[in-house]
Amino acid sequence: MIPVDVVLIGRNEGARLVAALGSVMGQARQVVYVDSGSTDTSVAEARKAGAKVVELDMSIPFTAARARNEGFDALADPQLVQFIDGDCTLVDGFLDAARAHLLAHDHLGMVTGWRSEIHRDASVYNQLADFEWRRPAGEIQACGGDMMVRAEVFRTVGGFDPKVIAAEDDEFCVRLRKAGWRLDRIPNEMTRHDMDMHRFGAWWKRAVRGGHGYAQVGHMHPPYFRTEQRRILVYGLGLPLLLLAGLFWWPLAGMALLLYALNYIRTARGLKRMGLSARESRRHSALITLSKIPNLIGMATYHLRRLRHDQMKIIEYK
Repeated sequence: MIPVDVVLIGRNEGARLVAALGSVMGQARQVVYVDSGSTDTSVAEARKAGAKVVELDMSIPFTAARARNEGFDALADPQLVQFIDGDCTLVDGFLDAARAHLLAHDHLGMVTGWRSEIHRDASVYNQLADFEWRRPAGEIQACGGDMMVRAEVFRTVGGFDPKVIAAEDDEFCVRLRKAGWRLDRIPNEMTRHDMDMHRFGAWWKRAVRGGHGYAQVGHMHPPYFRTEQRRILVYGLGLPLLLLAGLFWWPLAGMALLLYALNYIRTARGLKRMGLSARESRRHSALITLSKIPNLIGMATYHLRRLRHDQMKIIEYK
């Protein structure tokens, strides 16, 4: 049977990393933990669990993409590799299901499954993330960082791009598809994620990070993320400018508020049709509508960095 190896990445995940290690040890042939400058006991816990540890050179700006690449390079003769974030636990049985699906379809380069929040109802931010993770099974355009990849395919496309600080998984998936590989999500529980987000400020920074990803990956692979960028420009820039113009002519402010209200209602109704309760639909719609402003900040940050030829440093939200 073709073996599966695991690359686990993390930084100061504490108890979450201990749980992640416990969930993968014994299920994979090799487990490599890549640490991005943790100041807690992460490295010691990984060694204690029996994982091979790679500590990133912190004199070079670190990214999740770079961590995954170095984890892959540390594997001995990999054939199938499951990537997992350090704040996730692997669900029993997923590796077998994903391996079987990959091996049954020669045209598949990558397989993912369903990720869900461990403490979904601990905060509205956790609920929103849980909703983001849950997408239909079948052929997909892209997925998050939890995925099983053929090692030969990973090498052929050059792995993850270490310069991409957010949406690096989308960027990797775009290159997989451009190389002619199909990507699938199977209807199996894959990982349980521990967002542990309870502050508005953390959610805001995550949305800024998301906007940076939309701009960077969209710039690298047009027209990818074009729809998302247009929405951000309309609701994060255009309508706020209308509100400002309303200081001089009030009908413009009224028009902007009406458009925001219509977007909020349409989004809430769409979320309800997708299975969320009325209360969650309203709360999530408010955050989704508001998110366009921090998304815009993230987009502007990327383009400013690009024009100045600055380093693409990560935007941390934890």
